[in-house]
Amino acid sequence: MARPTAGAGRGRTAADPRRTSARTDSRSAAGRAENRTIAGRGENRTTAGRTDRRSGSGRFAPGPRRSGGGAGTRPEDRRLKPVIPAEPPRLANSTKRLRLGTVLALSLFMMIGVRLVVLQVMDSPAAAQSLLEQRKNRLTEIVLPAPRGSILDRSGAVLAHSVEARYVYADPVLVEKPAEVAAQLSPLLGVPKSELAALMAKKKRPGGGESRFEFLARGVDIAVAERIEKLNLAGIGSRRDERRDVPGADLAANLIGFTGDDHTGLEGIEARYDELLRGTNGLKVYETGRGDLAKEIPGGYRRETPAAPGSSVQLTIDRDLQFEVQRYLSQQMEKINATVAGAIVLNAQTGEVLAQASYPTYNAQKASEFTPKEREDAVSSVISDPGSTHKAFTIGAAMQEGLVNKNSDITVGRAMRLGGKLFTDTHPFPNGTKLSIPQVLAYSSNVGSIRIGQMLGKEKLYEYQQKFGLGRPTNEGMPGEAPGRLLTPDEWSGSAWGSVPIGHSVDATLLQMAAGYAAIANDGVYIQPHLIKGTISARGDKLTPAAPPETHRVLDTQVARDLREMMEAVVDSKGATGTQAKVEGYRVSGKTGTGSLLVDGQYTNHNAGSFIGMAPAEKPQFVVGVFADVPNGTGGVIAAPAFSKMMGSALLHYRVPPSGSKPPTFHWKE
Repeated sequence: MARPTAGAGRGRTAADPRRTSARTDSRSAAGRAENRTIAGRGENRTTAGRTDRRSGSGRFAPGPRRSGGGAGTRPEDRRLKPVIPAEPPRLANSTKRLRLGTVLALSLFMMIGVRLVVLQVMDSPAAAQSLLEQRKNRLTEIVLPAPRGSILDRSGAVLAHSVEARYVYADPVLVEKPAEVAAQLSPLLGVPKSELAALMAKKKRPGGGESRFEFLARGVDIAVAERIEKLNLAGIGSRRDERRDVPGADLAANLIGFTGDDHTGLEGIEARYDELLRGTNGLKVYETGRGDLAKEIPGGYRRETPAAPGSSVQLTIDRDLQFEVQRYLSQQMEKINATVAGAIVLNAQTGEVLAQASYPTYNAQKASEFTPKEREDAVSSVISDPGSTHKAFTIGAAMQEGLVNKNSDITVGRAMRLGGKLFTDTHPFPNGTKLSIPQVLAYSSNVGSIRIGQMLGKEKLYEYQQKFGLGRPTNEGMPGEAPGRLLTPDEWSGSAWGSVPIGHSVDATLLQMAAGYAAIANDGVYIQPHLIKGTISARGDKLTPAAPPETHRVLDTQVARDLREMMEAVVDSKGATGTQAKVEGYRVSGKTGTGSLLVDGQYTNHNAGSFIGMAPAEKPQFVVGVFADVPNGTGGVIAAPAFSKMMGSALLHYRVPPSGSKPPTFHWKE
């Protein structure tokens, strides 16, 4: 009898293979369906009676039957194993794609870097130079002119300034037929054809490369520039510029000076303060194309340095007073046929120059039409021996040293012979005549002044000449100021004892002499004369005052007052040399002088007549000096009348009250 198998209790027997087979097939089909469902969830199960495994084709294969088994299997045997997806293609992996892209990018940058190194280092110098030349030839440089500062009078009125104009330029690379273009432009610009053609010719710049910018003319009228633009000449253009304008034409022209075509100061204040006035030009550099595309390349190289405008210079000059002084000077000098003349008005208490005029004058707008001699500032550059105006310094020094006073007497005679030279008086007195100091001044006694000079001694006289400002430039502000010259004590000859005290063998300018007289007017204190009041910033919002003038004491206060009181005798005394210098209503003190002009180191045979004085004498406000070179005449005749009008104009202009006292009574010897 056969033993039943495990599971026989369930009605299954091993002897019934058909049933077993049918059950197995049924379970296998169900297992496959279940496996497909569960595989989507990432699970696998073990079916009854066998273990299914994932085949390479994705199907489940029947596993071996467990040993000693019965008809069923354990539940855990029905679980499915995880499904492992097939590995994707290599380039579908994102990590590998990123790595590959990084390698390619680095390789590209390395190739570019190597190429740059080759271009900059390994190529020949000729190739590198060729690249630089190509770039330079594409660059155009345009000068941006800096606006030039103005020259103003003490109140801010314009003496010289710049007005809008145009400059005409050429790009030599683009100019076609320079000779023909020059012929068209010459009559419009007033520049010779040969000069224009040379400017338009192709040329190399100093730094290398072709020139792309040349000035043809500066300060061109706007209307003329517009006519040139309408000609549509290749390589010719115009841009905004300025032109110097002097509203007063000849007003203070010898002081102001003028500028050249390139706006550089050439004479006068324009030259002395050129660096301050002209500012700094700007520069525009940009890259251009060629031929019909000779325009600025958008996005190409471009660099622009803006122009820095110049500052303005404010003078101490009073425009209205300057006009009056020039007018009186010209009228008088034309009347007496003067070759050269000058006049100056100083503020006695500040040293400010209120007017400084020359004869002849010139139109600063047309400076090239006048000679250098006509453009000269006579006050600061023309040298002469001051003659008798120097006697005030000799007498003032002797008074300061206590050798004489306003009550002293000086013995005079008809003449004196010193070092073989005879010195006489224009108003001779018998030998042994005694003159008071006011009389020595009023009659301009040479003998009396020489006597006082001998008392003083050459060393002391030389010392006081320097204190009064002789022998060196005043540095008032004008370029080319003459320093004058003094004889040192070692240089004195026998005749110098006679010539130096009376103002001969002394070289000085009217400016130096007037500044010395201002020390007498200012109670003995010398103040450096000066033309510059200050500078004004380019924006006009800041005034920087000029440095304070140098000062030093020459005479004690009382000595200066006594001296100018005695000098009133020159104007008020009967028979005195300066009576034509009177100003109605005011006390005037001063001194006449007659010397010789110094030209190229030689004295001329003309007379250099002068008068220097101050008013009101009791408390001077102004010092006025006038001199003129004439064939004949003395200071009292040729200069005193002009002084009277100029001083009267200054007193009236500044509303100075008339003198409240009468001239003093002098110690007078009959």
